[in-house]
Amino acid sequence: MGLAKRIIPCLDVKDGETVKGTNFVNLRKAGDPVELGKAYSDAGADELVFLDITASHEGRKTFTEMVTRVAREINIPFTVGGGVNEIGDVERLLYAGADKVSVNSAALRHPSLIDDIARRFGSQVCVCAIDARLEDGEWICYMNGGRLPTERKLTEWALEVSDRGAGEILFTSMNHDGVKQGYANDALATLSALLPIPVIASGGAGSMEHFRDAFTLGQADAALAASVFHFGEIPIPVLKQYLAGEGIKVRL
Repeated sequence: MGLAKRIIPCLDVKDGETVKGTNFVNLRKAGDPVELGKAYSDAGADELVFLDITASHEGRKTFTEMVTRVAREINIPFTVGGGVNEIGDVERLLYAGADKVSVNSAALRHPSLIDDIARRFGSQVCVCAIDARLEDGEWICYMNGGRLPTERKLTEWALEVSDRGAGEILFTSMNHDGVKQGYANDALATLSALLPIPVIASGGAGSMEHFRDAFTLGQADAALAASVFHFGEIPIPVLKQYLAGEGIKVRL
């Protein structure tokens, strides 16, 4: 049956608080990141992703301290991203307690950053996040927290990222983000068939069936979600029991 599928809560952090938006805007507060991280670890989440979504220089120091506080409270793999522009940022976050580091905008600007991280720390440390929007039948990659379109198309960029040594890809559909109508399963299936590395689905979870579909239709290796977990709509243990009942291999 292969590896177990992973369930990953994502904490978007802004000014020290967890927030959640819809289509990357209209943010609302969702609680203390340290408390949420511990609760998810205790509830049986497989991993935790933590993103500093504004990553201002000033906020970054605060953010590093918060990473350390979260890392002390959890016992699951911990991916941290936001404002990672150079090897020094990766070192700082790993030292603070992260297991993996997520790169997005900086990798689009300087793709060799992926090679450097993989060479220095190993592919397993490098998660490449790709935010893309479906426009006129083409998936276009965006930078700067979904604010800035690029010339890159989803599949060719994902292939390059994989070739350069990223350990996995976190694909967020901007069209589906926060809408709770399901993941971008067609795009996920394309990526999963194309790439030799794991694909994490992000953007669109609203029901337990959506997770099932991401794993069956989208062939994703992991599914990431935020608001359904933060606001108590889907408890992780209940979700895992449901998925197991649907014949999907998960860690119970």
